[in-house]
Amino acid sequence: MIELADIVTVHGDDYLAEFGSRMPGAHRRALAAIRACRTAVMGGHLSECEECGHQHYSYHSCKNRNCPKCHGKDTLDWLEKRETELLPVRYFHLVFTLPQELRDPVRRNQKKLYAVLMRSAVEALSKIGLDPRFVGGKLGILAVLHTWTRALEHHPHVHMLVPSGGLDAEGVWRESRKKFLVPVKALSKVFRARFMKLARRALPEEKFPEEVWNKEWVVFSRPSFNRARKVLRYLGRYVHRIAITNNRLMSLERGTVRFRYQHSGTGKWKAMALPAREFLRRYLQHVLPQGFHKVRYYGLLSPSNRGTLRRLQLLLVKGQGYLPPPGPRLFSTSVFSGRAFQLSDDGFRGRVFFRYDSPFIAT
Repeated sequence: MIELADIVTVHGDDYLAEFGSRMPGAHRRALAAIRACRTAVMGGHLSECEECGHQHYSYHSCKNRNCPKCHGKDTLDWLEKRETELLPVRYFHLVFTLPQELRDPVRRNQKKLYAVLMRSAVEALSKIGLDPRFVGGKLGILAVLHTWTRALEHHPHVHMLVPSGGLDAEGVWRESRKKFLVPVKALSKVFRARFMKLARRALPEEKFPEEVWNKEWVVFSRPSFNRARKVLRYLGRYVHRIAITNNRLMSLERGTVRFRYQHSGTGKWKAMALPAREFLRRYLQHVLPQGFHKVRYYGLLSPSNRGTLRRLQLLLVKGQGYLPPPGPRLFSTSVFSGRAFQLSDDGFRGRVFFRYDSPFIAT
């Protein structure tokens, strides 16, 4: 079975010889780490069975976040932590996508404009979420940056997982409508204006295409209902992975890489063949700048609001008389009705107006 490390080993030196002087340091480090991962270069450790004396030597992993052989356990740990933060309410899945005309400027200025993309999407959603006509409170937002299509092309967009409600200035939980969080057309316009303002501020010398003002920016929003955990696991696949996994690679022959990808329109699996140099170019354009955080938490889900989030969990579950024991993961497939509850500042007391049909505590 071919691996990404095999392609880097065979063709990485030629790629570096041609483009190395213009490559970001993160790209060079990624190639070196992938080539060395789980080889003698990384060293290793010896395990021995206490009963039979059998010995097994294991090479160390590179731990580079762009390596497809690393971070499997990190993904599971991340999912477990995020599941403890889920509220027993419906969730919405949102996607903010930049128009095609902006992809080249963004690729040239990744560190600044990826940050602008995430910030502008969050600020647009938070602004409309505060409007009492829709939610009327502070939202909780988990945002994950993706930069690729299934064919490894550059396609920067942000996925979000958002609870269906917010906390207003009086400490009251305001539930959104069942199938509607905020209007996507209005959200698209605010997102566009916010991104362009922040982008021009970050790069005053950059000339952005004027046609981006004459088209609607794609913003997708739909309720996940009781599938918040499913959406969370979907996002989790990309938290510690890069654009392609080893099981999608088919062959490396005569300087050509063949890999599988799933067509986004038909859902059918297809094969694509690319010269090794083009394959490495596509792969490396998804290596994020050093130190860039592609997973971010805002509003009620920000680290500074962990205490408030825990109180919300307890009050929502307490609405049916459930008090969670220490340590379990909170999750719900409930369908509920109600409008608001008061979150007091002096503990977990509050007036709960929610009625739950089938909440439970998952272990």
